Amino acid sequence: MIALTPPYLFFAPCVDANLNEVKPTDLRVILRYIPRFREKTFVLAIDGAIVTDDNFPNLLLDIAVLRSLNIRILLVHGAAKQISSLAIEQGGTASNLDGTGITDAETLQLSLTAANRLTHEILEGLSANDLRAASTNAIIAHPLGIVGGVDHQFTGKVERVDVEMLLALLSQGIIPVIPPLGFDGDGKTYRVNSDAIAFSLADQLKASKLIFLTTTDGLTRNGQLIRQIAVAELKQRLSPVPSNWPVNLLSKARYAVAACEAGVQRVHIINGEVDEGLLAEVFSNEGIGTLVHANEYTQIRKALKKDIRALQILTKTSMDSAELVKRTRNTIEKQVSDYFLYEIDKNPVGCVALHIYPEQNKGELAFLFVASTHENQGIGRKLIQFVESRARELGLAQLLTLSTQAFTYFISKGGFHEGSPDDLPPARREKYEVSDRKSKVLVKRLNVLE
Repeated sequence: MIALTPPYLFFAPCVDANLNEVKPTDLRVILRYIPRFREKTFVLAIDGAIVTDDNFPNLLLDIAVLRSLNIRILLVHGAAKQISSLAIEQGGTASNLDGTGITDAETLQLSLTAANRLTHEILEGLSANDLRAASTNAIIAHPLGIVGGVDHQFTGKVERVDVEMLLALLSQGIIPVIPPLGFDGDGKTYRVNSDAIAFSLADQLKASKLIFLTTTDGLTRNGQLIRQIAVAELKQRLSPVPSNWPVNLLSKARYAVAACEAGVQRVHIINGEVDEGLLAEVFSNEGIGTLVHANEYTQIRKALKKDIRALQILTKTSMDSAELVKRTRNTIEKQVSDYFLYEIDKNPVGCVALHIYPEQNKGELAFLFVASTHENQGIGRKLIQFVESRARELGLAQLLTLSTQAFTYFISKGGFHEGSPDDLPPARREKYEVSDRKSKVLVKRLNVLE
């Protein structure tokens, strides 16, 4: 066990890169994140359906782990499912479930009842995990008014956030719990969309992360989960609006764009019904849902001596299976300036090397690897393009690569064609001859930049 911040005492979780699971058996993964997240602010926006899900007690444990790392948490909850259920119990229907349509007097009363019940359940759950929390009236709202000739009655819009109150609570280690309601200066209550509240909180409190916990896995493209997407690309995809996106995801996507444009660096949309899903999203590169990022999320940089161990760990499986040539620490260290890392949020998920043979004016692309969790995302092609560009900048006339298993990839994606051992520089040809790998030699001629 590791004692982090009294009175919390937890096993620190570890993310299994193959299973996308958080396991309490290894501290190495989580320890990387502690300096980055300590004293940062996370806004968690939880759909009402998640609060009554069987996984909610586990989600509260995840929140307790975050608090133990001195991460400041604000919790916003929706109530759409509960409002609908109450309306059915009373033999009617609610006119505004998500806080964006018309809220009549009857629906407002249902909203108050549902929101108060959920807030109470959340406070009970946090108390059961020894977490201090308080419900607040920090959202100051005004009527949405008449839109398109339609009076939205008791539907509200966030006017401002009582930042001073919330900062005071956070400074004392208290989790503010904020219902989907807003209050005006006359004491009137309005139904407000919880996603809008979460965005306003993240914006006004300069949160590091805004995390939407919903009942779906995240945003999709052609039926496939989008693991990460730049805000500019997401904004483009929202115009026109995709016809197959559920209404609740559309709201979250729009507020994700708004949050990133307002300065929130990371917005996550994840499935709150997944056990330990919140920790898996926060403490891993691949996560479980969709990450919308504001700034440059990835980068390729030159490896340093301190990165050698990370390179060996990253490529161990492929070296063991002989997909990559085995390299000792000493081997890499001698040519460490030849190696490059592809990072996501400062964590390596791919690598490549460019070995130069100046006398022959040739370069060798080597040690290309992408973690299995990040395959089929174009990373391998980016690394090939990076090496090719660097080779051109250096004035090299030809780029070589040797492969036993991925030669079709280099031909189809990298534009290489099959050559022969005669194309290799003498020093490289000598190593090739003594090796029993029988790799295919692939060649690409370069147009040298002027």
